[in-house]
Amino acid sequence: MIYNPFTKKNVNLEKTDTYKWTQSFLEELKKKRKMALRLGSLAVKQATYNVRPDVFKKLCNGKKQFEDLQEQDIILNIDQKGVDMRIGLDIVSMAYKKQVTQIILISGDSDFVSAAKLARREGIDFVLDPLGANIKDSLFEHIDGLRTCDSAYRQSGR
Repeated sequence: MIYNPFTKKNVNLEKTDTYKWTQSFLEELKKKRKMALRLGSLAVKQATYNVRPDVFKKLCNGKKQFEDLQEQDIILNIDQKGVDMRIGLDIVSMAYKKQVTQIILISGDSDFVSAAKLARREGIDFVLDPLGANIKDSLFEHIDGLRTCDSAYRQSGR
């Protein structure tokens, strides 16, 4: 449960359509061959509701008044903790044990620079799919390839 200060109601996230869809999606991913899924834990106690950035801009420039805010103008921010470390350890372990020849990481997080760099030093072909997100040069420097399989995320450039 999390308290929504805008609606002044508690929200049971497990009963939301997003939660149900996500759980179903993750269960299907777990069934896939040669697929490793690493889930962290949600930092629900640190969760916050924020005004959407586009709405905040309208509030700041006077195009919208605070009294005009609606529920859809507010978004829930919850961080997932522990995932980067788990994935990084998996990458390092597989590289040192020579268990794989290629790693395809679906992320755009520059926290993976060290793991990518180590894997490449161990001879692993390291491919990144950032799902359309821009990645930092420090990460781009330490990958062997950048590609996206889903055309909805394809972008020009790199």
